[in-house]
Amino acid sequence: MTGELPEPDFRRVFDAAPTPFILLTPDFDIVHANEARLEATATTLEDTVGRNMFDVFPMNPDDPGADGLANLKASLERARDTRRPHTMAIQKYDIAMPDGRFEERFWSPRNVPILDEHGEVVLILHRSDDITEYITARDDARSEAARGQEWRDRAARVEGDLYARTLELEQANTRLQTLTEREQRTARSLAGLASTVSALAAAETHTDLFRLLGDHGGPGLSADVLAAAVVRPGSQELTVVDRSGRGRRIPAGSGSPLAVAAEGRPVLVADAGLEGSGPPPAAGLRAWAALPMRTGDRVLGALAVGWREPHPLEDDDVRVLQAFAAQCALALDRVGRLERERQQAEATRSLAEALQRSMLTDPPQPPGLRIAVRYRPAAREAEVGGDWYDAFTAPSGATTIVVGDVAGHDRTAAAVMGQLRNMLRGVAHAVAGDPAQVLTALDRAVVDLGVNTLATAALAHVERATATGALTLRWSNAGHPPPLLVGPRGDAELLERPRDLLLGVAPWTPRRAHALPLAPGSTVVLYTDGLVERRDATLDDGFERLLDAGRDLHTLPPEDACDALISRLAPDFTDDVALLVLRVEP
Repeated sequence: MTGELPEPDFRRVFDAAPTPFILLTPDFDIVHANEARLEATATTLEDTVGRNMFDVFPMNPDDPGADGLANLKASLERARDTRRPHTMAIQKYDIAMPDGRFEERFWSPRNVPILDEHGEVVLILHRSDDITEYITARDDARSEAARGQEWRDRAARVEGDLYARTLELEQANTRLQTLTEREQRTARSLAGLASTVSALAAAETHTDLFRLLGDHGGPGLSADVLAAAVVRPGSQELTVVDRSGRGRRIPAGSGSPLAVAAEGRPVLVADAGLEGSGPPPAAGLRAWAALPMRTGDRVLGALAVGWREPHPLEDDDVRVLQAFAAQCALALDRVGRLERERQQAEATRSLAEALQRSMLTDPPQPPGLRIAVRYRPAAREAEVGGDWYDAFTAPSGATTIVVGDVAGHDRTAAAVMGQLRNMLRGVAHAVAGDPAQVLTALDRAVVDLGVNTLATAALAHVERATATGALTLRWSNAGHPPPLLVGPRGDAELLERPRDLLLGVAPWTPRRAHALPLAPGSTVVLYTDGLVERRDATLDDGFERLLDAGRDLHTLPPEDACDALISRLAPDFTDDVALLVLRVEP
């Protein structure tokens, strides 16, 4: 019988080979794996292509002595750098199962570099036979000598099989070096798209994703046009975005290839001049492919790739496009979840900001006194926190000022802050006493009402004598940084008195009040520790900076004094800053 032999399809040979094979880029990103490899490692192409091998196959965290990952990486680097195959000793490398547990496995690995026409490494072929059963048998044979001959024969057969497979791999490598033009094109596409999929992982928004698709996807596919259509929930329209990032809308269910693919049906046209198949996704195209972007049973949209000249769409080409569309769908799903989380966080943050703004109101301006306040959150992301200030007139007529600090700088801290602030106002109006008595009553309320948090506060009354008009500062400190007093001539003093316990820690322990006369032109500063704490300095250093910054506050209006303190102390805002400045007018 004569005639030409059929040209072997090495892609099918690769996928059908009983030996586990995996193709890697020189950076060890997964390009493809055959069925034997996927079955041996309980993985799928959709979950692995484009990811780094060592991210897909991490070491068993319960086996701290495992060295399989380091050994494998060293072998891959050796094969890549020397451009020569490298056979490894038997390795223990446990595999993570879908249920999260790690299964003990032993492997016989070999790594073979695939070179292009210039002798450069474009891919690495990794073969790894699962020999766990052989190792188990070998160990059993060693421990049960009575069954020796049977096990030795079996071990010899396995080792002979391993040797035969090694020769098999060498022959496969020889065949791969003489790939047809079609297989070379497929290999190049897989290698290019692996880097594209890696780039898509950096996308945080839909805009980023479509820009990265345009920058990397078209070149990776050697395509002239690349576009994506995204299903708009609850709408009868699709949003179409191309490389430029500009969006347009098309009706769902129309004859557009993108609309058809978005319904779950792929559209493949290798040469419109011959087939006359419907309208192209963009003008001037002779060939195109529109594929659904799916995650599970959901179709998120469609991916369209087009060429201005006829383009072969054989099985290998279509599988590459399908793998790419699947990875794009995963990236689209991830970006959608991120954007929804950001929207929810923004809505929650806006609500928390509104709540906090309602709490941190403008202070009153009693006769003969000027009060200014400032609040700065711990971080731009938080915008809310647990520090607060307040100023109001007590039933006795005294001007009450307070600054407090709830542990944390998030929405929970802000909510607890609101509770404490309102509780303190209520207690101050119900208890006709000095600041120590007010804080003692607040202690009991915190414990009785189950407000479980760590919080500090400095509370002060500015009292005016009826007969003389002289002012007295009376204060109590619940574990808070000491108030700053600046005299009318600029002498600055930290009111370092023994500080009592934090709020609610020991409500049965009496608190102490302290008093000083307030001369006209004096300035009282209450603040939270975020003003004086910095990562690169001690708290004592912060107090020294505060004293230095405070010595000319008497020359500044209270509003300017607040800004000057924040500017001169330059807090790093790793914690919130609340600040209250009270000035006795001359």
